[in-house]
Amino acid sequence: MSPPPFRWLGGEIHAEVVVGVLLLAALYTYGVVTSRRRIPLSRPLAFFTGCAALLLALNGPLHDLSDYYLLSAHMVQHLLLTLVVAPLWLAGTPEPLLDALLHPVLKVKTAGRLVRTLTRPLAALAAYTVALIGWHLPGPFNAALEGHGWHVVEHVTLLASAVLAWWPILSASRLLPALPYAAQLLYLFVLGMPMTVVAAFVTGADRPLYGWYATAPRLFGLTPLADQQLGGIIMWVPAGIVPLVAFTVVFFRWAAAEPDEPEALSPQ
Repeated sequence: MSPPPFRWLGGEIHAEVVVGVLLLAALYTYGVVTSRRRIPLSRPLAFFTGCAALLLALNGPLHDLSDYYLLSAHMVQHLLLTLVVAPLWLAGTPEPLLDALLHPVLKVKTAGRLVRTLTRPLAALAAYTVALIGWHLPGPFNAALEGHGWHVVEHVTLLASAVLAWWPILSASRLLPALPYAAQLLYLFVLGMPMTVVAAFVTGADRPLYGWYATAPRLFGLTPLADQQLGGIIMWVPAGIVPLVAFTVVFFRWAAAEPDEPEALSPQ
């Protein structure tokens, strides 16, 4: 299929994505309202910002750039899914709503065991690593670009595994809570490693890895190899910055949560 002519203010709109996001936002709103619990405004603000980021990633100019022209744009798309949408959705889901969703699942023996396992730090990080590295190997990556169905599976897998990866840091659930602050800091040291591995693989290659982009129409004077190297750098920088920002936030939350030191007893 030949790519459409690229226009900055144009781009393909996927009705199923728009309808899905609107439905998800409506269900979230219903769940928050019916919970009858006082929920900080920051929660819905984070969730709806994540929804907006998903619409931006999978529609419009970024969609056309990533699907038909530039690997670097595709990497921006994946960054939005894994480092923006996933953590914002999880951070925006309050405890009453999250536990209401988890409770019936955890009551089912097999499903409950699977969910409990996948939200543990090592399993969550392993699932994220497999999804991230696996989908950026040339075979699966090209298959996703050549077949819309596989492309949907790719995005769903990356988004779901990223939610698992952020769970030990951002879960508000009492049933499957986040790690203690000290363990969160240790976990954040390794959270950026899977994306760093992918970025190094893509940036360090001496030839185009993905045939789809090697034959795509060129934009902005970028050769296929230069576009690929730019894509790797685009992944590399946020892979270090985002966990560092999260580390800083967790550190200050931990410091704020620590009880004040008791005053020393006066000598008798």
